[in-house]
Amino acid sequence: MPDRAPCFYPSTPAPSGAAVPLPIASGDREETGGTVVRFASCTIPAIGAAMTSLLYGRPPAVFDPPGAATQLSPLIPGSTPLEDVAEGSVDDVMIYAPPGVLERRYALALALRALKVGGRLDVMAAKDKGGSRLKKELEGFGVEVGESAKAHHRRCVVIRPETMTGLDAAIAAGAPRLVEGLDAWSQPGVFAWDRIDAGSLLLAQALPPLKGAGVDLGCGYGALATVVLGSPAVTALRLVDLDRRAIAAARKNVTDPRASFEWADARTLEDVGTLNFVVSNPPFHDGGAEDKRLGQAFIRKAAGLLKKGGVLWIVANRHLPYEAELKDAFKRVDMIADAGGYKVFEAVK
Repeated sequence: MPDRAPCFYPSTPAPSGAAVPLPIASGDREETGGTVVRFASCTIPAIGAAMTSLLYGRPPAVFDPPGAATQLSPLIPGSTPLEDVAEGSVDDVMIYAPPGVLERRYALALALRALKVGGRLDVMAAKDKGGSRLKKELEGFGVEVGESAKAHHRRCVVIRPETMTGLDAAIAAGAPRLVEGLDAWSQPGVFAWDRIDAGSLLLAQALPPLKGAGVDLGCGYGALATVVLGSPAVTALRLVDLDRRAIAAARKNVTDPRASFEWADARTLEDVGTLNFVVSNPPFHDGGAEDKRLGQAFIRKAAGLLKKGGVLWIVANRHLPYEAELKDAFKRVDMIADAGGYKVFEAVK
């Protein structure tokens, strides 16, 4: 059965208004070529001063993650990009390593670069999601590694030496790029980062010309948005994604002035009840494990965003049980396409 690559959503959305450091302090808007990008307002700690302890991701509590550390994960809206941390500026970094090889080596290399000489890197991963390879990958950077096993994870600790090797190559391999053959900007770690997802393609093929104002929930690097904006009757399109890297790529790929971009957990959006349409290829993985509640939450959020008579266009893997949720939230539900292990629904509020 075809399956989406893991998309890592927290089981519970972050509290509204939570204060998290951001990399820029120039206000909460940036306008480029007619597109608007929204950022959370916050106070920025001095890199290398307040940011002496960094945390990437949400490690299990058994690993005692630091409570006062600056969060770095691109999947936590408002976090500070690891790329922006100055070289040799921090004392310790804890990383809950991502499962993708390029993404993981990129994060490890950036973390090692950010550490002061003598600084401590503490990294862990589930054994079946990269943990069994952690020690070897770290040793490839020319560092000594202490390894232990706990709670079905491998944990590696490194004290940064004076010299290291291979950091630049790992950073280059995991950096944003214009993907050859895709003709779009993307980055390892973004959903379907180097291809057109089959589910999104089926949805794009099924879509009629839309009109009015709408939103793309879980927009990825913007492939579906370009199809939606092909209709001149669309007046505005919000692109929303939990992944900062996806939003950064979408900004480069979607230059239409009708588009705006939001780095946010779609489940936390205000139920405005004013939109004409919603399009979505929702995630259904939480930390690598399948969780149908994610797609169901996207369906309920779509209903809250739409006005009466508004329409949701959504694609899902065939085995996911979304029909009951759709029928509870919408007045009319029709399956428009069923092919390649995916199904496309049109739901009218």
